[in-house]
Amino acid sequence: MKNSNFKILKKDSKTRARLGILNTPHGKVYTPSYVIVATYGNIRHLSPSDIKKTKTQIVISNTYHLWNKSKVHKMLGLKLPVMTDSGGFQVFSLAFGQRNAKKIFPSNTAESANLQRKNVKITDKGVHFVIDGQKRFLSPEISMQIQKKLGADMIFAFDECTYLFDTFEYNKKAMERTHRWALENLKFKAKSEKRGDKQMLFGIVQGGKYKNLRVKSAKFIGSLPFDGFGIGGSFGKEEMPQMLKWVIPHLPEDKPRHLLGVGRIEDIFRAVENGVDLFDCVIPTREARHGRLWTKSGKIDIRKGRYANGKGVIEKGCKCPVCAKKVPRSEVRQKVRYALLHNIWFFNNVVEEIRESIKKGKFTEYKNKFLKKFKI
Repeated sequence: MKNSNFKILKKDSKTRARLGILNTPHGKVYTPSYVIVATYGNIRHLSPSDIKKTKTQIVISNTYHLWNKSKVHKMLGLKLPVMTDSGGFQVFSLAFGQRNAKKIFPSNTAESANLQRKNVKITDKGVHFVIDGQKRFLSPEISMQIQKKLGADMIFAFDECTYLFDTFEYNKKAMERTHRWALENLKFKAKSEKRGDKQMLFGIVQGGKYKNLRVKSAKFIGSLPFDGFGIGGSFGKEEMPQMLKWVIPHLPEDKPRHLLGVGRIEDIFRAVENGVDLFDCVIPTREARHGRLWTKSGKIDIRKGRYANGKGVIEKGCKCPVCAKKVPRSEVRQKVRYALLHNIWFFNNVVEEIRESIKKGKFTEYKNKFLKKFKI
């Protein structure tokens, strides 16, 4: 059965890149699309009217952080399509504490065999954990209940997240648990639909960096009646394109594909050329809050002293709300709002240009031209 919510408008002749349109109760999303992270149901330091100026089509909010909240669209203050994740990533991250990941995680797979997930208890029913001194439990059903209450247009199935150096054995066990939970998520969705609820549910493909696990997971999750598919888990930068080549051929052609937690410039092009429709990442907002601004020639650190008296705009020729008003760099470095407006507009605009290049049959040419100039 075809997905009535998603329509492919055009396919690139040289790659798997494709142009599409995703219909939601809160508006259309033209794909490929960057999904901007609005962790707490909003983008800090930006008003709803600000967000409108950034070409943002869709945002993703965090189920874990909105556990006791409701009506995510009300928090956002806009009639804009919203996704919510399952909350699983945050819960599984607690397993290794709050320290710097480089100090926690082993540097290779062999060392990881001795790594213990001490701060959570994972069972086939869900995950037990402690946060702020309180015992909590998150399961497929509870995740779905929270996401239903939040009212997002698109929600994600609860899955077990692994990290880059987990062993094959651990990834296999986690993948099998994810598959069982996928069936539970679908049962909950079926009951909700009988009551008139209409949220698109995305299943998650797992399997780590192991080809046979990724293929097996893609075939299984892809065979289920999800409305779309998320590709999750940990993988190195250079492994990501190869992983997508394993996974994408086994997912239904007529349903949207979302790459979770990926959004650097080079990764955007790699994802799109391998058939990804949506991707989310904290880079546009997090980098802005640290004074790192993205341009078509690379990044600049607006906090550096040489910009203290800068009279020029962030980037010549940029049409973002900040550069269009000719706000000088000396002022930009004083207000995080300006940095956010520029970065979010920049990433959304790059993907808009990617859509236009696919439409014209010139995606590869655009990619090569862009990356030739872009330095980081």
